[in-house]
Amino acid sequence: MYIFDTNVFYALGVYYPSRFPTLWALLEKLAEDGQLQSVREVRREIEANCPYAHIELWVKSHKKIFKPPKEAEETLVLELFRQEQNRNLVKRQNILKGLPVADPFIIAAAKVKGGIVVTMEAHKAGGARIPTICNELDVECIDLESFLEREEVEY
Repeated sequence: MYIFDTNVFYALGVYYPSRFPTLWALLEKLAEDGQLQSVREVRREIEANCPYAHIELWVKSHKKIFKPPKEAEETLVLELFRQEQNRNLVKRQNILKGLPVADPFIIAAAKVKGGIVVTMEAHKAGGARIPTICNELDVECIDLESFLEREEVEY
């Protein structure tokens, strides 16, 4: 199972469904089979600031893949924030503006569900980045290109 970060949906914005039908058919099938998931906060981030109309429409028609956190995921998020460096997952601007914050929930969902995080973020030693924390928690984390390779998407 894949857990998508917001930035992956934005990266998919340049892959228009009419030009890349194979890719969008795959995403549709993975979503239907429960193998493509995300978290509620990702949906909220997209609803608040998506630059691509077709991504907004896809998200609206696939609300069921954006899961609210279960108790085990909430507990893991609390544990993550006990470590001071992980508190930087939440940007001060998001707190001040009351904006959604998906990163800790993405990590927690993947850890609890045994999923693979798909993000466009890069590993940063000692930094509060999704790949760094996934590595610390032994959660597999890949980028969009690796996802496309795994799923053998061809154009």
